[in-house]
Amino acid sequence: MIFHPTPLAGAWLIEIEPLSDSRGFFARTVCQEQFACFGLNATFVEQSVSWSPRSGTLRGLHFQASPHEEEKLVRVTRGAIFDAIVDLRKNSPTFGRWFASDLTADNRQQLYIPKGFAHGFQTTAPDTEVFYEMTVPFHPSASRGIRWNDPDIAVDWPAVEHREVSGRDQNLPSFQEHLSRV
Repeated sequence: MIFHPTPLAGAWLIEIEPLSDSRGFFARTVCQEQFACFGLNATFVEQSVSWSPRSGTLRGLHFQASPHEEEKLVRVTRGAIFDAIVDLRKNSPTFGRWFASDLTADNRQQLYIPKGFAHGFQTTAPDTEVFYEMTVPFHPSASRGIRWNDPDIAVDWPAVEHREVSGRDQNLPSFQEHLSRV
């Protein structure tokens, strides 16, 4: 695996290194030893998948509140997404900044998201499946989020003719409202 730091402290894009032959290829997607070399937790205790039939489906920006903060590893197994993260760690040099990457089934890149980040994505292809690995089990009582289109964060989401966002995600608090609650 090849680890590429993102502009946000602690977040990484990870490329697989396929070993190819006439049958196709084999590649490792997680290795605790390699992750540890970069100070990353690779003890994933829960895995989830989301599927979206239409391009323009937006999910997020979600996170779990303390003490249930989680690291996530996200990759696309079918289709494509614009994957966005926001640093919510008040003591971080990149606090309040966002980063996004195009994750696709074809490029097979993964995004490692540290604790204290909000995460969301918008599908950029129909029939998209996203695979998540988390280091902490999901706790409904700790589930939080900030509005995907918050002007203080200003994620530059891809323009679409029709964007599908759940009612819950439309009504998440703003970044400033989130800050006033922590």
